[in-house]
Amino acid sequence: MSVTTTSLLDELAWRGMLYQSTDGLSEALASGSVRGYCGFDPTGPSLHVGSLMPIMGLVHLQLAGHRPVALVGGGTGMIGDPSGKTVERQLNSREVVEENTLSIRRQLEHFLDFEGPNAAIMLDNAEWLAPLNLIDFLRDVGKHFSVNVMLAKESVRGRMESGISYTEFSYMLLQAYDYLAMHRKYGVSLQLGGSDQWGNMTAGTDLIRRMEGGQAHALTLPLLTTSSGAKFGKTEAGAVWLDPQRTSPYQFYQFWMHTEDGEVGKLLRFFTLLPRDEIESIDEATAARPERREAQHALAYDVTSRVHGAEAARVAQEVSALLFAKGDPRRLSPAAFGALAKEIPYVEVPAAAEGAALDAIDLFVAAGLVKSKGEARRLLEQGGLTVSGRRLTADDKAIRDEDFLAGRYLLLKKGARDYALVRVD
Repeated sequence: MSVTTTSLLDELAWRGMLYQSTDGLSEALASGSVRGYCGFDPTGPSLHVGSLMPIMGLVHLQLAGHRPVALVGGGTGMIGDPSGKTVERQLNSREVVEENTLSIRRQLEHFLDFEGPNAAIMLDNAEWLAPLNLIDFLRDVGKHFSVNVMLAKESVRGRMESGISYTEFSYMLLQAYDYLAMHRKYGVSLQLGGSDQWGNMTAGTDLIRRMEGGQAHALTLPLLTTSSGAKFGKTEAGAVWLDPQRTSPYQFYQFWMHTEDGEVGKLLRFFTLLPRDEIESIDEATAARPERREAQHALAYDVTSRVHGAEAARVAQEVSALLFAKGDPRRLSPAAFGALAKEIPYVEVPAAAEGAALDAIDLFVAAGLVKSKGEARRLLEQGGLTVSGRRLTADDKAIRDEDFLAGRYLLLKKGARDYALVRVD
């Protein structure tokens, strides 16, 4: 990862990613390399696309010549952050939190460079939170917190009507102590996070000032919602995860392809590292020819490459072109068939006896594209069935040798959009 000379705040500002920051941050960043952290609580086994904004904040911090610290909350994950929640979180066991922590660490390593002069640092706050003595913590740290001030913080105030337990109420103290512990041991002097975290973050800067007499800063990034006001990263099928076992690279790619024209320019700035002139050029092309969806293609490929790798992005692009842009099935790579088998109906059938040919009607029934042979015959007479791009007719419905793709696959299509993949063994 190469380091740029653009200041962090200037870069975040033109991208629309700078929401709020403490006084004096610009001067602190200009004075030399700063260590800045962002926390990720392992309340689940995977991060989702809603986590990409703070992750990209750390990426830009590193590109500007500073050292990012990715903090996985193995300790606070035992509690749960009340911010943005209307009800109490379900508490996970220590074993589940430890498994989630390892999984999230691996995901974060896709984004940050852990080598070189400004190498990223990965920490787990269980290191200093787990050994804490409650009496000492309340005497040394708790005395610096006013309950009246805590009640006024957004993360707490928003829960007063529905109720908040003392466990979650104490989260602010633990997050502030995280900042203090890293300030002492690792020289961390900046915290990044979502705009809903401002109260917790400034509690940390205040604690460092009170206990250490040191200067520390906070920088918040905007929270993302869709144009309808819904939480970003949520679909009808649920959250869009960074884990390929939970959201396949193809589904992940499609999530970005479905971005509305009015939103795509903003997301290109947030989630890619494309330079300003290139993004503005894409903006102009999208405005002139929106039907080409150039911005969506650029966004989907770039983010999928970063999260899942260039090969997975290329395969997702292939599958997307086939299913939505009437691509040529004969140009599919071998890897694309494996991806297709996870996204459309898939069935394996035995090869025909020597000297015989497979009957297409039987294949469409076996693949579940039609309910009966009668339905298949009606569609056949209407010209509504194709195999590997070849339109079948009532007089020509046998599978030919040239219909096979990659030697053993047949791509069935009913009408314009319904596909199935058959593997013949």
